[in-house]
Amino acid sequence: MRLPFFYGWVVIAVAFVTMGVGVNARTAFSLLFPPILAEFGWERGVIAGAFSFGFLVSAALSPALGRLMDRRGPRVVMEMGVGLVGAGLLLAPLVHRPWHLYATLGVLVGGGSVCLAYTGQGLYLPNWFVRKRGLALSVAFSGVGVGSIILLPWLQGHINRLGWRSACWTLGLLAPLNLLLKHRPEDIGLEPDGDRAAGAGVTAARPTNVVDPAWAAIDWTLGRALATARFWWIALGYSTGLFAWYAVQVHQTKYLVEIGFSATYAAWALGFVALAGIPGQIALGAISDRVGREWVWSVGSLGFAVCYATLLALGRAPTPLLLVVMVGAQGLLGYGFTSVIGAIAAEIFQGRHYGTIFGTLMLAAIGGGAAGPWVTGAIYDATGSYAPAFWICIGCSLVSAVAIWRAAPRRVRAVAGRVRRVSASA
Repeated sequence: MRLPFFYGWVVIAVAFVTMGVGVNARTAFSLLFPPILAEFGWERGVIAGAFSFGFLVSAALSPALGRLMDRRGPRVVMEMGVGLVGAGLLLAPLVHRPWHLYATLGVLVGGGSVCLAYTGQGLYLPNWFVRKRGLALSVAFSGVGVGSIILLPWLQGHINRLGWRSACWTLGLLAPLNLLLKHRPEDIGLEPDGDRAAGAGVTAARPTNVVDPAWAAIDWTLGRALATARFWWIALGYSTGLFAWYAVQVHQTKYLVEIGFSATYAAWALGFVALAGIPGQIALGAISDRVGREWVWSVGSLGFAVCYATLLALGRAPTPLLLVVMVGAQGLLGYGFTSVIGAIAAEIFQGRHYGTIFGTLMLAAIGGGAAGPWVTGAIYDATGSYAPAFWICIGCSLVSAVAIWRAAPRRVRAVAGRVRRVSASA
């Protein structure tokens, strides 16, 4: 029994649970929206603005979060996230003014969730795996889909029975406690993938996945990374990719209802996107370990491009078959982004300051994610149609794929499926 190997997968299991609860604590805002609106009668834009404001706060926190992770490790970051999310949910039932909502469900839950979500987990999980990095990250991140299937229906039932205040209190008490103790496997005498460190009796050299030794030997700081074209290609790829992702996530349900589908059909479509994303993420993460991160990012970009093209076709012919195609393209393919978003940056800028670099890259990613829904809504308000915005999102998906190919993580570190080929030609 290789206990060190299993230790790494225990880390992934904890991340799986943390993602399932942490991310969906933020997503639950959509379920809390109707009863809060019914009780207070505030304008919809005022209430919805709390979610958007929280999203912007999480973007602003990302670079600082990376620096904190580099200096103090994941335990401090995760516990801070648990404290913020828990406090926001426990205080939310006390709101009586709009700014109370912004402070609790916006700043505390939105800002705290970034510690527990893709940014926080992506800051340290890549340290634990190299050969199966894509698979490991995709398994951890699939916790979001599993959590949404289990947690959100339960929470809606709780709201129906006992009200939104009780639901907030209960969800606040479920905020997960992350028990990770170490930042890197080296801190407990291991190498990534559970291998024993050289000092523990390993004498045979392991094959390296480094393709560009000069690049990999650099001690990458944020300042050095900012001076490279690769950093900006990744930032462009992340921001345009998440622009397309969140634009459809926010506007899909409203669009489907407007073109003739029932609200029930539209809600089921949104749920099945999350369900389809679970096997999609895991499969594409495993595939990325064989063929490379660029290919899987391109598949995800293609998924969103097909999703938007299908939405445009649905406007002319709203058929169940096209709806299935849209759900499959978005969930099975598009959600594959998450399986490589941490791996791409780690393979290019791996090192002591990776957290700071990745946190800054996530500022661009979350900024794109925040801009997508707003720009799409603004275009609809100006034109009375979603079509121009959907075409822009198709273009963003294509730009995102090209940008990650230009960043070229394969030219710095090869994935496991390519190591032998690269070593043989060296």
